[in-house]
Amino acid sequence: MHAIRLSREKSGILSLGGSSQRLQYSVGMQSCLAKRYLHRQHCSTLFRKTVLFVTTTTAVFSRMASAASISLSGTCGGMKYLGQQEAQALDLELFETFSVDTLMELAGLSVAEAVHEVFPPSTHPKILIVAGPGNNGGDGLVVARHLFQFNYSDVRVHYPKQSKKELFLNLVQQNEACGNTFLPDMPSADEMDEMYDVVIDSIFGFSFKVGAGIRSPFDNILEQLSKVKKTNLVSVDIPSGWDVELGPPKPNSSPPVPLLSPAMLVSLTAPKLCAKSFGNVHYLGGRFVPPGIAKKYGIDGLPPYKGSRQSLNITAADSKM
Repeated sequence: MHAIRLSREKSGILSLGGSSQRLQYSVGMQSCLAKRYLHRQHCSTLFRKTVLFVTTTTAVFSRMASAASISLSGTCGGMKYLGQQEAQALDLELFETFSVDTLMELAGLSVAEAVHEVFPPSTHPKILIVAGPGNNGGDGLVVARHLFQFNYSDVRVHYPKQSKKELFLNLVQQNEACGNTFLPDMPSADEMDEMYDVVIDSIFGFSFKVGAGIRSPFDNILEQLSKVKKTNLVSVDIPSGWDVELGPPKPNSSPPVPLLSPAMLVSLTAPKLCAKSFGNVHYLGGRFVPPGIAKKYGIDGLPPYKGSRQSLNITAADSKM
């Protein structure tokens, strides 16, 4: 049997040494090899397309799952936002560990510290605190006392619905001892613009429900606060009149709610969901949550406080959400 000898002619056509029958065999082999090559190329292309489809689909589903997680948990980019029920449950747990006056003192101190950093007494010496009837109002009374100690020359308080509880009576007495003035009447928007550098809104906290409407005298108070143009409005924890979860009231809301547009918000313990709608200076205060409670409510991942500070500027972190 003759050995098959492969040689390439100048024409580039593969030839076989031997009979013409062997040449036909060679051509058949070439055709078979070509078909195999094309088949492999087709399979390779199909495989790459399949891998690309699976990878893309996985990425899409991963993004969808991530978005669903954000929506359900109130977490966005590592920043945890509390819903109303979650904020209330967290507060109740804190009350089991701390007394109300201790929490109020720490919260008020953190707000006063944040205000001092953004609006120092050297440039903003005249302060008005508008305090509500509940714990948010109590925080405001603590803020007023601390701002006096922080060398603000003129600190005044409007506290129209004063609580008869001993804690609140003591806070009023402490402010009076400092020489802080209590105003019987709410100034108009024009008067606030003319007389005060900073007005602090500590009227309603996270227990406020928009659907219930706003009763007198707070309906007029919010109306005046919504009209200030020059003075710097600072809200404690929640801008009063805002829905804790949905944010600012709608223009056609029923019953109508005046829209407050604070220059600064100081969230306490953790930002509430409404803070996602806030676009100005945003601070976090209330450096007192035990690690176990912080982990339970998912706020252990909030930006850390620095040094001995009781407040933290989270404006930059909040703007990335």
